[in-house]
Amino acid sequence: MIRIMEAAEVLELLSRRAGGEEADNLREQVAGIIEQVRAGGDDALCSLTGLLDGCSMAPDKLKVGGEELEEAVNKVDRDFLRALRAARDNIRDYHERQKINSWFDCGREGVLLGQMVRPLERVGIYVPGGKASYPSSVLMNAIPAMVAGVSEIAMVTPPGKDGSISIHTLAAAAEAGVKEVYRVGGAQAVAALAYGTAGIKRVDKITGPGNRYVTMAKRLVYGAVDIDMLAGPSEILVVADSTANPVYVAADLLSQAEHDEMAAVVLVTPDRNLARAVCEEVARQVKLLERSEIAVRAVSDYGAIVITESIEEAIGLANRIAPEHLELAVNDPFAWLGMVKAAGAVFLGHYSPEPVGDYVAGPNHVLPTGGTARFFSPLGVDQFVRRTSVIAYSRKALEREAPGIITLAAVEGLGAHAGSVEVRMRQNIPSPSGAYFDKGDEVGGKRIDIIQDIDCEIDNPVKVGQDKLQGLSSLPGFPERRPGAVPAPTGSRTEGGCAGD
Repeated sequence: MIRIMEAAEVLELLSRRAGGEEADNLREQVAGIIEQVRAGGDDALCSLTGLLDGCSMAPDKLKVGGEELEEAVNKVDRDFLRALRAARDNIRDYHERQKINSWFDCGREGVLLGQMVRPLERVGIYVPGGKASYPSSVLMNAIPAMVAGVSEIAMVTPPGKDGSISIHTLAAAAEAGVKEVYRVGGAQAVAALAYGTAGIKRVDKITGPGNRYVTMAKRLVYGAVDIDMLAGPSEILVVADSTANPVYVAADLLSQAEHDEMAAVVLVTPDRNLARAVCEEVARQVKLLERSEIAVRAVSDYGAIVITESIEEAIGLANRIAPEHLELAVNDPFAWLGMVKAAGAVFLGHYSPEPVGDYVAGPNHVLPTGGTARFFSPLGVDQFVRRTSVIAYSRKALEREAPGIITLAAVEGLGAHAGSVEVRMRQNIPSPSGAYFDKGDEVGGKRIDIIQDIDCEIDNPVKVGQDKLQGLSSLPGFPERRPGAVPAPTGSRTEGGCAGD
Protein backbone atom coordinates (compact mmCIF):
# COMPACT_ATOMS: atom_id res chain seq x y z
CA MET A 1 0.00 0.00 0.00
CA ILE A 2 2.66 2.52 1.03
CA ARG A 3 5.62 2.33 -1.32
CA ILE A 4 9.38 2.63 -0.82
CA MET A 5 10.75 5.28 -3.18
CA GLU A 6 13.87 7.22 -3.99
CA ALA A 7 14.02 10.84 -2.84
CA ALA A 8 13.69 12.18 -6.40
CA GLU A 9 10.54 10.10 -6.93
CA VAL A 10 8.93 11.53 -3.79
CA LEU A 11 9.69 15.09 -4.82
CA GLU A 12 8.15 14.46 -8.23
CA LEU A 13 5.13 12.72 -6.69
CA LEU A 14 4.38 15.64 -4.40
CA SER A 15 4.78 18.18 -7.19
CA ARG A 16 2.07 16.37 -9.20
CA ARG A 17 -0.56 17.19 -6.59
CA ALA A 18 -0.80 20.78 -7.92
CA GLY A 19 -2.18 19.64 -11.29
CA GLY A 20 -1.77 21.46 -14.62
CA GLU A 21 -4.71 21.38 -17.00
CA GLU A 22 -7.00 20.48 -14.10
CA ALA A 23 -5.91 23.66 -12.28
CA ASP A 24 -6.73 25.73 -15.38
CA ASN A 25 -10.22 24.23 -15.55
CA LEU A 26 -10.70 24.86 -11.84
CA ARG A 27 -9.65 28.49 -12.23
CA GLU A 28 -12.28 29.00 -14.94
CA GLN A 29 -15.04 27.42 -12.84
CA VAL A 30 -14.19 29.41 -9.74
CA ALA A 31 -13.87 32.68 -11.65
CA GLY A 32 -17.41 32.11 -12.93
CA ILE A 33 -18.71 31.55 -9.41
CA ILE A 34 -17.04 34.73 -8.17
CA GLU A 35 -18.57 36.79 -10.98
CA GLN A 36 -22.02 35.39 -10.23
CA VAL A 37 -21.74 36.51 -6.61
CA ARG A 38 -20.44 39.94 -7.56
CA ALA A 39 -23.33 40.43 -9.94
CA GLY A 40 -26.12 38.68 -8.04
CA GLY A 41 -25.25 39.22 -4.38
CA ASP A 42 -27.23 37.28 -1.78
CA ASP A 43 -29.59 35.79 -4.36
CA ALA A 44 -26.61 34.34 -6.23
CA LEU A 45 -25.16 33.05 -2.93
CA CYS A 46 -28.37 31.18 -2.18
CA SER A 47 -28.70 29.88 -5.72
CA LEU A 48 -25.12 28.56 -5.74
CA THR A 49 -25.53 27.03 -2.26
CA GLY A 50 -28.58 25.16 -3.55
CA LEU A 51 -26.79 24.04 -6.71
CA LEU A 52 -23.43 23.08 -5.19
CA ASP A 53 -24.34 22.07 -1.63
CA GLY A 54 -27.91 20.85 -2.17
CA CYS A 55 -29.23 23.31 0.39
CA SER A 56 -32.22 25.49 -0.46
CA MET A 57 -32.00 28.76 1.46
CA ALA A 58 -33.49 32.25 1.38
CA PRO A 59 -31.20 35.29 1.78
CA ASP A 60 -32.67 36.16 5.18
CA LYS A 61 -31.59 32.74 6.50
CA LEU A 62 -27.92 33.09 5.60
CA LYS A 63 -26.94 34.58 8.94
CA VAL A 64 -26.97 32.43 12.06
CA GLY A 65 -28.88 34.05 14.91
CA GLY A 66 -27.27 34.80 18.24
CA GLU A 67 -29.72 32.55 20.04
CA GLU A 68 -28.64 29.62 17.86
CA LEU A 69 -25.03 30.15 18.95
CA GLU A 70 -26.08 30.19 22.59
CA GLU A 71 -28.23 27.08 22.15
CA ALA A 72 -25.29 25.22 20.62
CA VAL A 73 -23.19 25.81 23.75
CA ASN A 74 -26.02 24.38 25.87
CA LYS A 75 -26.58 21.38 23.60
CA VAL A 76 -23.04 20.06 23.21
CA ASP A 77 -21.65 17.36 25.47
CA ARG A 78 -20.03 18.72 28.64
CA ASP A 79 -16.83 16.76 28.02
CA PHE A 80 -16.55 18.35 24.59
CA LEU A 81 -17.14 21.80 26.08
CA ARG A 82 -14.44 21.29 28.72
CA ALA A 83 -11.96 20.13 26.07
CA LEU A 84 -12.92 23.02 23.79
CA ARG A 85 -12.40 25.60 26.54
CA ALA A 86 -9.05 24.11 27.55
CA ALA A 87 -7.92 24.25 23.92
CA ARG A 88 -9.22 27.81 23.59
CA ASP A 89 -7.24 28.95 26.62
CA ASN A 90 -4.03 27.26 25.43
CA ILE A 91 -4.38 28.78 21.97
CA ARG A 92 -5.02 32.24 23.41
CA ASP A 93 -2.03 32.00 25.79
CA TYR A 94 0.28 31.00 22.96
CA HIS A 95 -0.89 33.74 20.63
CA GLU A 96 -0.73 36.42 23.33
CA ARG A 97 3.04 35.93 23.24
CA GLN A 98 3.08 36.79 19.52
CA LYS A 99 1.79 40.34 19.94
CA ILE A 100 4.04 43.14 18.71
CA ASN A 101 3.89 46.75 19.84
CA SER A 102 4.34 50.10 18.22
CA TRP A 103 7.83 51.53 18.77
CA PHE A 104 9.61 54.87 18.42
CA ASP A 105 13.30 55.67 18.16
CA CYS A 106 14.93 59.07 18.79
CA GLY A 107 18.44 57.83 18.02
CA ARG A 108 19.41 60.55 15.50
CA GLU A 109 19.34 64.19 16.50
CA GLY A 110 16.17 65.90 15.37
CA VAL A 111 14.65 62.69 13.96
CA LEU A 112 11.87 60.53 15.31
CA LEU A 113 11.29 57.23 13.53
CA GLY A 114 8.89 54.52 14.46
CA GLN A 115 6.29 51.98 13.59
CA MET A 116 2.63 52.03 14.52
CA VAL A 117 0.94 48.64 14.77
CA ARG A 118 -2.82 48.55 14.24
CA PRO A 119 -5.25 45.61 13.95
CA LEU A 120 -7.20 45.00 10.78
CA GLU A 121 -10.74 46.32 11.07
CA ARG A 122 -12.67 43.34 9.68
CA VAL A 123 -11.65 39.82 8.71
CA GLY A 124 -13.41 36.78 7.33
CA ILE A 125 -12.61 33.28 8.55
CA TYR A 126 -13.43 30.20 6.53
CA VAL A 127 -14.22 27.05 8.50
CA PRO A 128 -14.45 23.84 6.44
CA GLY A 129 -17.49 21.61 6.57
CA GLY A 130 -18.86 18.91 4.34
CA LYS A 131 -16.77 15.81 5.01
CA ALA A 132 -16.21 16.66 8.67
CA SER A 133 -16.89 19.21 11.39
CA TYR A 134 -13.91 21.32 12.46
CA PRO A 135 -14.55 23.30 15.65
CA SER A 136 -10.80 23.42 16.19
CA SER A 137 -10.45 25.48 13.00
CA VAL A 138 -12.84 28.04 14.45
CA LEU A 139 -10.52 28.54 17.42
CA MET A 140 -7.36 28.61 15.33
CA ASN A 141 -8.68 31.35 13.04
CA ALA A 142 -10.70 33.45 15.44
CA ILE A 143 -8.46 33.58 18.51
CA PRO A 144 -5.35 35.16 16.93
CA ALA A 145 -7.63 37.73 15.30
CA MET A 146 -9.18 38.49 18.69
CA VAL A 147 -5.74 38.73 20.33
CA ALA A 148 -4.62 41.13 17.59
CA GLY A 149 -7.60 43.38 18.35
CA VAL A 150 -9.69 42.83 15.21
CA SER A 151 -13.07 44.41 15.93
CA GLU A 152 -15.21 42.48 13.42
CA ILE A 153 -14.92 38.79 12.55
CA ALA A 154 -17.26 37.23 9.99
CA MET A 155 -17.25 33.43 9.87
CA VAL A 156 -18.50 31.40 6.92
CA THR A 157 -19.01 27.63 6.87
CA PRO A 158 -20.86 25.26 4.53
CA PRO A 159 -24.33 24.18 5.70
CA GLY A 160 -25.77 20.70 5.56
CA LYS A 161 -28.49 19.91 3.04
CA ASP A 162 -31.07 20.94 5.63
CA GLY A 163 -29.34 24.28 6.21
CA SER A 164 -27.95 23.27 9.59
CA ILE A 165 -24.43 23.81 10.89
CA SER A 166 -22.77 21.42 13.33
CA ILE A 167 -23.53 22.42 16.90
CA HIS A 168 -19.87 21.74 17.71
CA THR A 169 -18.78 24.34 15.15
CA LEU A 170 -21.33 26.85 16.43
CA ALA A 171 -20.34 26.22 20.05
CA ALA A 172 -16.71 26.84 19.12
CA ALA A 173 -17.69 30.13 17.49
CA ALA A 174 -19.56 31.19 20.61
CA GLU A 175 -16.68 30.20 22.90
CA ALA A 176 -14.17 32.04 20.70
CA GLY A 177 -16.30 35.20 20.78
CA VAL A 178 -17.45 35.15 17.14
CA LYS A 179 -20.89 36.70 16.82
CA GLU A 180 -21.26 36.90 13.03
CA VAL A 181 -21.69 33.50 11.35
CA TYR A 182 -23.07 32.70 7.86
CA ARG A 183 -24.38 29.45 6.35
CA VAL A 184 -22.38 29.52 3.16
CA GLY A 185 -19.21 27.81 1.98
CA GLY A 186 -17.13 27.14 -1.08
CA ALA A 187 -15.88 29.68 -3.60
CA GLN A 188 -19.14 31.62 -3.29
CA ALA A 189 -18.44 32.32 0.40
CA VAL A 190 -14.97 33.61 -0.41
CA ALA A 191 -16.43 35.89 -3.09
CA ALA A 192 -19.01 37.27 -0.65
CA LEU A 193 -16.33 38.05 1.93
CA ALA A 194 -14.04 39.64 -0.65
CA TYR A 195 -16.56 41.85 -2.47
CA GLY A 196 -19.52 42.05 -0.12
CA THR A 197 -23.24 41.55 -0.63
CA ALA A 198 -26.29 43.19 0.88
CA GLY A 199 -26.19 40.71 3.77
CA ILE A 200 -22.42 40.15 4.16
CA LYS A 201 -20.14 43.17 4.51
CA ARG A 202 -16.80 42.88 2.73
CA VAL A 203 -13.69 42.14 4.78
CA ASP A 204 -10.05 43.20 4.71
CA LYS A 205 -8.60 39.69 4.91
CA ILE A 206 -9.73 36.07 4.51
CA THR A 207 -8.11 33.26 6.48
CA GLY A 208 -8.69 29.57 6.93
CA PRO A 209 -8.23 26.39 4.89
CA GLY A 210 -10.76 24.84 2.55
CA ASN A 211 -11.04 22.56 -0.45
CA ARG A 212 -9.47 23.28 -3.83
CA TYR A 213 -12.40 25.54 -4.83
CA VAL A 214 -11.90 27.64 -1.73
CA THR A 215 -8.14 27.82 -2.27
CA MET A 216 -8.54 28.86 -5.91
CA ALA A 217 -11.11 31.48 -4.91
CA LYS A 218 -8.67 32.92 -2.37
CA ARG A 219 -6.03 33.05 -5.08
CA LEU A 220 -8.36 34.93 -7.43
CA VAL A 221 -9.63 37.50 -4.91
CA TYR A 222 -6.17 38.25 -3.54
CA GLY A 223 -5.51 41.92 -4.16
CA ALA A 224 -9.10 42.90 -3.55
CA VAL A 225 -8.48 41.52 -0.04
CA ASP A 226 -5.52 39.98 1.70
CA ILE A 227 -5.36 36.23 2.39
CA ASP A 228 -3.37 34.15 4.84
CA MET A 229 -1.96 31.53 2.46
CA LEU A 230 -2.93 29.10 -0.28
CA ALA A 231 -3.48 25.96 1.77
CA GLY A 232 -3.66 22.63 -0.01
CA PRO A 233 -4.26 19.04 1.12
CA SER A 234 -2.76 17.94 4.44
CA GLU A 235 0.70 16.41 4.67
CA ILE A 236 3.01 14.87 7.21
CA LEU A 237 6.64 13.84 7.02
CA VAL A 238 8.12 11.70 9.78
CA VAL A 239 11.89 11.49 10.23
CA ALA A 240 12.53 8.41 12.36
CA ASP A 241 15.44 6.34 13.63
CA SER A 242 15.68 2.91 15.25
CA THR A 243 14.24 4.23 18.53
CA ALA A 244 10.88 4.98 16.88
CA ASN A 245 7.90 2.73 17.52
CA PRO A 246 6.43 1.59 14.16
CA VAL A 247 2.95 1.47 15.69
CA TYR A 248 3.21 5.15 16.62
CA VAL A 249 4.68 6.18 13.26
CA ALA A 250 1.97 4.37 11.28
CA ALA A 251 -0.74 5.95 13.42
CA ASP A 252 0.73 9.40 12.86
CA LEU A 253 0.87 8.92 9.09
CA LEU A 254 -2.77 7.80 9.05
CA SER A 255 -3.81 10.78 11.18
CA GLN A 256 -3.23 12.92 8.10
CA ALA A 257 -4.24 10.36 5.47
CA GLU A 258 -7.81 10.35 6.80
CA HIS A 259 -8.18 14.08 6.07
CA ASP A 260 -8.31 13.93 2.30
CA GLU A 261 -7.69 11.58 -0.63
CA MET A 262 -4.85 13.90 -1.70
CA ALA A 263 -3.13 14.03 1.69
CA ALA A 264 0.58 13.20 1.52
CA VAL A 265 2.19 10.91 4.12
CA VAL A 266 5.94 10.30 4.04
CA LEU A 267 8.36 8.42 6.29
CA VAL A 268 12.09 9.10 5.89
CA THR A 269 14.42 6.83 7.85
CA PRO A 270 17.83 5.15 7.66
CA ASP A 271 16.40 2.06 9.38
CA ARG A 272 15.11 -0.58 6.92
CA ASN A 273 13.62 -2.72 9.67
CA LEU A 274 11.54 0.24 10.84
CA ALA A 275 10.45 0.92 7.26
CA ARG A 276 9.20 -2.66 6.84
CA ALA A 277 7.40 -2.60 10.20
CA VAL A 278 5.69 0.70 9.37
CA CYS A 279 4.49 -0.73 6.05
CA GLU A 280 2.86 -3.60 7.89
CA GLU A 281 1.35 -1.34 10.56
CA VAL A 282 -0.16 1.07 8.04
CA ALA A 283 -1.82 -1.85 6.23
CA ARG A 284 -3.17 -3.19 9.53
CA GLN A 285 -4.33 0.07 11.11
CA VAL A 286 -5.97 1.59 8.03
CA LYS A 287 -8.60 -1.18 8.04
CA LEU A 288 -9.71 -0.08 11.49
CA LEU A 289 -10.41 3.53 10.54
CA GLU A 290 -13.89 4.98 10.14
CA ARG A 291 -12.56 6.97 7.18
CA SER A 292 -10.56 4.05 5.82
CA GLU A 293 -11.62 4.59 2.20
CA ILE A 294 -10.19 8.12 2.19
CA ALA A 295 -7.03 7.04 4.01
CA VAL A 296 -6.39 4.07 1.70
CA ARG A 297 -6.60 6.35 -1.34
CA ALA A 298 -4.24 8.91 0.18
CA VAL A 299 -1.66 6.33 1.25
CA SER A 300 -1.82 4.54 -2.11
CA ASP A 301 -1.53 7.71 -4.21
CA TYR A 302 0.62 9.98 -2.06
CA GLY A 303 2.23 7.74 0.56
CA ALA A 304 5.95 6.97 0.48
CA ILE A 305 8.88 5.69 2.50
CA VAL A 306 12.42 6.85 1.71
CA ILE A 307 15.46 4.99 3.00
CA THR A 308 18.40 7.30 3.64
CA GLU A 309 21.98 6.79 4.75
CA SER A 310 21.61 8.93 7.87
CA ILE A 311 19.34 11.21 9.87
CA GLU A 312 21.24 14.19 8.43
CA GLU A 313 20.24 13.10 4.94
CA ALA A 314 16.65 12.54 6.10
CA ILE A 315 16.35 16.05 7.51
CA GLY A 316 17.96 17.44 4.36
CA LEU A 317 15.19 15.82 2.30
CA ALA A 318 12.60 17.16 4.73
CA ASN A 319 13.93 20.68 4.17
CA ARG A 320 13.55 20.25 0.40
CA ILE A 321 9.97 19.06 0.81
CA ALA A 322 9.14 21.74 3.46
CA PRO A 323 6.19 19.78 4.87
CA GLU A 324 3.17 21.12 6.68
CA HIS A 325 3.87 18.81 9.65
CA LEU A 326 7.31 17.44 10.46
CA GLU A 327 7.82 14.86 13.20
CA LEU A 328 11.28 14.09 14.52
CA ALA A 329 10.69 10.62 15.97
CA VAL A 330 14.34 10.20 16.89
CA ASN A 331 16.56 9.87 19.92
CA ASP A 332 17.37 13.35 21.32
CA PRO A 333 15.24 15.33 18.82
CA PHE A 334 16.44 18.67 20.22
CA ALA A 335 19.92 17.84 18.95
CA TRP A 336 18.51 17.78 15.39
CA LEU A 337 16.08 20.68 15.62
CA GLY A 338 18.70 23.21 14.53
CA MET A 339 19.00 21.48 11.15
CA VAL A 340 15.34 22.07 10.33
CA LYS A 341 15.00 24.97 7.88
CA ALA A 342 11.49 24.70 6.45
CA ALA A 343 8.37 23.20 8.03
CA GLY A 344 4.99 24.50 9.10
CA ALA A 345 5.25 22.89 12.54
CA VAL A 346 7.81 20.56 14.11
CA PHE A 347 6.88 17.85 16.62
CA LEU A 348 9.72 16.57 18.76
CA GLY A 349 10.07 13.10 20.20
CA HIS A 350 7.96 9.99 20.45
CA TYR A 351 5.19 11.54 22.56
CA SER A 352 4.45 14.66 20.50
CA PRO A 353 2.14 13.30 17.79
CA GLU A 354 0.73 15.71 15.21
CA PRO A 355 -2.82 15.75 16.66
CA VAL A 356 -1.64 17.55 19.81
CA GLY A 357 -0.88 20.48 17.53
CA ASP A 358 -4.24 20.20 15.83
CA TYR A 359 -6.16 20.58 19.06
CA VAL A 360 -4.68 21.50 22.42
CA ALA A 361 -1.00 22.49 22.34
CA GLY A 362 -1.59 26.16 21.47
CA PRO A 363 0.34 26.89 18.24
CA ASN A 364 -1.84 27.44 15.21
CA HIS A 365 -2.78 24.47 13.05
CA VAL A 366 -3.43 26.61 9.96
CA LEU A 367 -0.10 25.84 8.31
CA PRO A 368 1.56 26.25 4.91
CA THR A 369 1.34 23.20 2.63
CA GLY A 370 2.69 22.05 -0.71
CA GLY A 371 6.24 23.17 0.00
CA THR A 372 5.17 26.76 0.78
CA ALA A 373 6.67 26.48 4.27
CA ARG A 374 9.81 27.67 2.47
CA PHE A 375 8.30 31.18 2.54
CA PHE A 376 4.96 31.10 4.41
CA SER A 377 4.48 30.92 8.17
CA PRO A 378 1.70 29.50 10.34
CA LEU A 379 -1.34 31.70 10.88
CA GLY A 380 -0.75 34.00 13.82
CA VAL A 381 -1.38 37.39 15.38
CA ASP A 382 1.00 39.16 13.02
CA GLN A 383 -1.26 38.27 10.09
CA PHE A 384 -4.11 40.24 11.62
CA VAL A 385 -2.29 43.55 12.03
CA ARG A 386 -0.86 46.17 9.72
CA ARG A 387 2.27 48.23 10.31
CA THR A 388 2.59 51.91 9.48
CA SER A 389 5.95 53.68 9.34
CA VAL A 390 6.28 56.97 11.27
CA ILE A 391 8.83 59.63 10.19
CA ALA A 392 9.30 63.09 11.75
CA TYR A 393 12.26 65.43 10.93
CA SER A 394 13.14 68.82 12.37
CA ARG A 395 14.41 71.53 10.06
CA LYS A 396 17.99 71.06 11.26
CA ALA A 397 17.81 67.32 10.68
CA LEU A 398 16.52 67.87 7.14
CA GLU A 399 19.32 70.37 6.46
CA ARG A 400 21.84 67.79 7.61
CA GLU A 401 20.56 65.00 5.38
CA ALA A 402 19.38 67.06 2.39
CA PRO A 403 22.57 66.59 0.30
CA GLY A 404 22.23 62.81 0.38
CA ILE A 405 18.54 62.94 -0.53
CA ILE A 406 19.20 65.30 -3.44
CA THR A 407 22.11 63.18 -4.72
CA LEU A 408 20.09 59.96 -4.72
CA ALA A 409 17.09 61.65 -6.37
CA ALA A 410 19.33 63.04 -9.11
CA VAL A 411 20.78 59.59 -9.85
CA GLU A 412 17.26 58.23 -10.25
CA GLY A 413 16.24 61.16 -12.46
CA LEU A 414 13.51 62.30 -10.09
CA GLY A 415 13.89 66.06 -10.03
CA ALA A 416 10.67 66.74 -8.14
CA HIS A 417 11.90 64.52 -5.33
CA ALA A 418 15.02 66.66 -5.03
CA GLY A 419 12.95 69.81 -5.44
CA SER A 420 10.72 69.06 -2.46
CA VAL A 421 13.84 69.16 -0.27
CA GLU A 422 15.61 72.04 -2.05
CA VAL A 423 12.62 74.36 -1.71
CA ARG A 424 12.76 73.97 2.06
CA MET A 425 16.47 74.72 2.12
CA ARG A 426 15.93 77.98 0.18
CA GLN A 427 13.27 79.27 2.61
CA ASN A 428 14.28 81.72 5.33
CA ILE A 429 13.68 80.61 8.90
CA PRO A 430 10.16 81.84 9.57
CA SER A 431 9.04 84.01 12.43
CA PRO A 432 7.24 82.39 15.38
CA SER A 433 4.28 84.61 14.57
CA GLY A 434 4.31 83.65 10.91
CA ALA A 435 1.74 81.42 9.28
CA TYR A 436 4.36 78.80 8.46
CA PHE A 437 6.14 78.57 11.81
CA ASP A 438 7.85 75.20 12.15
CA LYS A 439 8.41 73.94 15.68
CA GLY A 440 11.58 72.33 14.39
CA ASP A 441 13.25 75.70 13.84
CA GLU A 442 15.59 77.62 16.13
CA VAL A 443 14.21 81.08 16.88
CA GLY A 444 16.26 83.74 18.64
CA GLY A 445 18.80 81.14 19.73
CA LYS A 446 16.18 79.22 21.69
CA ARG A 447 15.62 75.63 20.68
CA ILE A 448 11.92 74.79 20.46
CA ASP A 449 12.20 71.55 18.56
CA ILE A 450 9.34 69.21 19.44
CA ILE A 451 11.33 66.21 18.27
CA GLN A 452 14.32 67.02 20.43
CA ASP A 453 12.01 67.32 23.43
CA ILE A 454 10.83 63.73 23.08
CA ASP A 455 13.07 61.30 24.89
CA CYS A 456 13.04 57.53 24.65
CA GLU A 457 10.47 56.94 27.39
CA ILE A 458 7.44 58.41 25.66
CA ASP A 459 5.38 55.42 26.74
CA ASN A 460 6.11 55.93 30.43
CA PRO A 461 3.75 58.63 31.77
CA VAL A 462 5.27 58.29 35.24
CA LYS A 463 8.73 59.40 34.14
CA VAL A 464 7.80 61.63 31.22
CA GLY A 465 6.35 65.07 31.83
CA GLN A 466 2.97 66.01 30.43
CA ASP A 467 4.64 68.68 28.27
CA LYS A 468 6.51 65.95 26.39
CA LEU A 469 3.43 63.79 26.05
CA GLN A 470 1.54 66.78 24.75
CA GLY A 471 4.35 67.43 22.32
CA LEU A 472 4.18 63.91 20.99
CA SER A 473 0.40 63.99 20.61
CA SER A 474 0.67 67.14 18.50
CA LEU A 475 2.59 65.28 15.82
CA PRO A 476 0.24 64.84 12.84
CA GLY A 477 -1.86 61.70 13.16
CA PHE A 478 -0.41 60.72 16.53
CA PRO A 479 -3.05 60.18 19.24
CA GLU A 480 -2.57 61.12 22.85
CA ARG A 481 -1.19 58.48 25.20
CA ARG A 482 -3.67 56.85 27.55
CA PRO A 483 -3.15 57.79 31.20
CA GLY A 484 -1.80 54.83 33.12
CA ALA A 485 -0.32 53.05 30.11
CA VAL A 486 1.99 50.17 30.89
CA PRO A 487 5.56 51.51 31.17
CA ALA A 488 7.93 50.46 28.40
CA PRO A 489 11.40 49.02 29.00
CA THR A 490 14.06 51.71 29.23
CA GLY A 491 16.66 51.96 26.49
CA SER A 492 17.32 53.63 23.18
CA ARG A 493 14.11 52.29 21.67
CA THR A 494 10.60 52.36 23.06
CA GLU A 495 8.80 49.02 23.04
CA GLY A 496 5.25 50.14 23.64
CA GLY A 497 2.12 51.03 21.80
CA CYS A 498 0.13 54.14 21.14
CA ALA A 499 -3.42 54.62 22.30
CA GLY A 500 -5.47 51.71 21.08
CA ASP A 501 -2.67 49.11 21.08
